[in-house]
Amino acid sequence: MATRLLGSSPAPRDGESAGAAGGGTAAAAGTDSAGTDAGDRPGSHGAGSHGIEAGAPTDEPLPKHSVGRALLAAVFAAAIVSVILLAFSWPTVTSDPRDLPIAAVGDAGRITANAPEGMIDLKEADSRAEAEQMIREREVYGAFVLTGEDPEILVSSAASPAVAQQLRGIGTQMQEAIDGQAISGMQEGMEKMQAALEAAAEAAENPGARAAGAGGQPGQNGQPGQNGAGAEEVPDASAMEVPQVTVTDVVPLSEGDSTGAGLAIAGLPLTIGGIVGGVLTSMLVRSRRMRAVAVIAYGVIGGVALALILQAWFGILQGDFWLNALAAGLAVASTSAIINGFVSLIGPGGIAVGAVLTMFIGNPISSLTQPKEFLAGAWGEIGQFFVPGAAGTLLRDLSYFPDAPMATSWWVLIGWFVAGIALILLGHLIALAKKRKAPAGRH
Repeated sequence: MATRLLGSSPAPRDGESAGAAGGGTAAAAGTDSAGTDAGDRPGSHGAGSHGIEAGAPTDEPLPKHSVGRALLAAVFAAAIVSVILLAFSWPTVTSDPRDLPIAAVGDAGRITANAPEGMIDLKEADSRAEAEQMIREREVYGAFVLTGEDPEILVSSAASPAVAQQLRGIGTQMQEAIDGQAISGMQEGMEKMQAALEAAAEAAENPGARAAGAGGQPGQNGQPGQNGAGAEEVPDASAMEVPQVTVTDVVPLSEGDSTGAGLAIAGLPLTIGGIVGGVLTSMLVRSRRMRAVAVIAYGVIGGVALALILQAWFGILQGDFWLNALAAGLAVASTSAIINGFVSLIGPGGIAVGAVLTMFIGNPISSLTQPKEFLAGAWGEIGQFFVPGAAGTLLRDLSYFPDAPMATSWWVLIGWFVAGIALILLGHLIALAKKRKAPAGRH
């Protein structure tokens, strides 16, 4: 048999089947058959009979579930885009000025008569100085001082340019009402003056009847006497003074940010910077413990860099430079720490969790561009307990309101930072415990 095999066929080439009995061996070993032996021909029971080779073109239709999966992916992507749009547009579309804390010195009735219903929440103040201090401590956004002849409105464009504009609008309405009353009084005075002149002319024509009817003596040249009717009723129009409403900006914005737009958008770079720092440190640093070190270093360097740009360069931030640098650094470090913490626990998916918490939840309700009272319900207050809201409020207070209480904002940022570092270390301990159990499991 050996002689017949050697004489009847050449030696097998690399990749070919060794015979019909071992037809499935080459396919099982993963070799790419290039020969034309019996196993590759149609009807053969060799390696080629198991199906089409991997990677070879095919005309077979796609599985039925592929179309459904594509549609599901499209619907899921559309849902994400819709949620993002709602997150960023909802606070602006639904914002409405209501329950704004405003101080009142004097008659509060004149204030409520000119303000839209539900807009103002009046806080009583005994004097102008007390109302001004309430503004500096951020208890109120402004004040109405109605104790003197000329009304005064105190505003704070640094607290909120939008509210300051609303108060100026109320001041304009008050001035229009005062001017209307003055014009009405002048018209009434002119009518009385005209009646008095007519009476004087009539008395001049018949001085005897005028004197007898009035019970007084006629004056010289036919004019009514001292006791004549109409003499006491003629108003002196030249002596009328119309009160003027004055508006005083107690805490104005700096010249470098006269509209407040720079301070309003400063929170967005802090949010994005924290996310970018968290992504980079989680991807470039493999050791969980070293990620914690990287987050701290990033907060220090990033805080100084942001303060140099926002304060020394653009003039947006005011006040103490190092306090502003500390606040900015703590803001970016808090977001970065949270992202690294979730990455240490659940892997790369933690980046999405941290980004959603800061960008899609915390940022829209942070009240960076409008007062927290403008948001519906309690969302404005809730936003102050996320990193963007706390950071934006803290930087505003450090720049313009040093007398305002800032402890809550500081503690919110510190709490997020500590929570992130704790999650990083927890992930490190969990990974270390898994490594220790791995050798025991193999034995």
